[in-house]
Amino acid sequence: MRKRFSVAMALALSCAMVLTACSGGSKPAETTAAAAADTTAAAAETTAAAAAAPSGDAQKLTMGTGGTTGTYYAFGGVIANVLNSKDIGVNINVQSTGASKANIYLVNDGEADLAIVQNDVMDYAYNGTDLFAEEGAAKDFTTVAALYAEVCQIVSSGDIKSVADLKGKRVSVGDAGSGVEFNARQILEAYDISFDDIQVNNLGFGDSADALKDGKIDAFFCTAGAPTTAIVELATTNAINLLEIDDEHAKKLADAHPFYTTYAIPGGSYKGVDDDVQTVAIKATLIASPKLSEETVYNLTKAIFDNKDEIASTHAKGEELDLEYAVSGISVPFHPGAEKYFKEVGAIK
Repeated sequence: MRKRFSVAMALALSCAMVLTACSGGSKPAETTAAAAADTTAAAAETTAAAAAAPSGDAQKLTMGTGGTTGTYYAFGGVIANVLNSKDIGVNINVQSTGASKANIYLVNDGEADLAIVQNDVMDYAYNGTDLFAEEGAAKDFTTVAALYAEVCQIVSSGDIKSVADLKGKRVSVGDAGSGVEFNARQILEAYDISFDDIQVNNLGFGDSADALKDGKIDAFFCTAGAPTTAIVELATTNAINLLEIDDEHAKKLADAHPFYTTYAIPGGSYKGVDDDVQTVAIKATLIASPKLSEETVYNLTKAIFDNKDEIASTHAKGEELDLEYAVSGISVPFHPGAEKYFKEVGAIK
């Protein structure tokens, strides 16, 4: 029987751990690109959200995010701040949690109203697979909108210039049981490569970058916002390759796992990688309890996209808010309120 998560437990855990992208044993990766900037802003943003909260009969909602040094927490604080300042009748309280898997359970168990999670972890939860294979399906949550990309990046050295070249090589696939490990396994399978065909190393993204620098591994997987700090730092001292996932293999991957979308990492994101590199990405996604009313979630969804410029002015990830992106690559049903909004604006036909 799985252990139940509570907000209090999540808060206690978050105080004991610093959560970073591509890390966390059984927990999926939470994006931490530009986390240093987020860290300094997060407390102020969350405080501002409370200060800007409307008074009176505003509905009080809890939003699960991630660790206090991560993007989920800071970006959630910005969304709460902006929405609380609008006349839509909500007061969103942002909570630091154990990120995606914990957030699924918090919403599923009625201990949070909203949360930010990875869309692949949503799929695992809804279908009772992979990270949720042992505990079983958790279905008591709905999709609001995909927010921004968490990019599957494959970094190599030397003559390894394609995913096919990884066969027989020393490859870090993320921490054992992490979301990154599942991303790595699925991407390799699209190239007909299994973990038996590589020398598997289970390292977090910082340790992976160090190991590549020291010649202890040949390549590593990292799922995080691009550019990712550890890769930026690695590229300043070492020549790196950023491996492409071409259209053929991206389609094969998405056919098997519909939560993946293609994503082009802009040239110049990393020193020595001057051209755009196509890969795939998963999505940081806002979910909601199905117990929230259609009106409440409609107003929330509309307010996010009506005020995306204001959100983007405070946090760079707000620049990725896009109606088409918000609804693609999502395998879990939308909340009726979100669906109503997206149909109204033509994002869902």
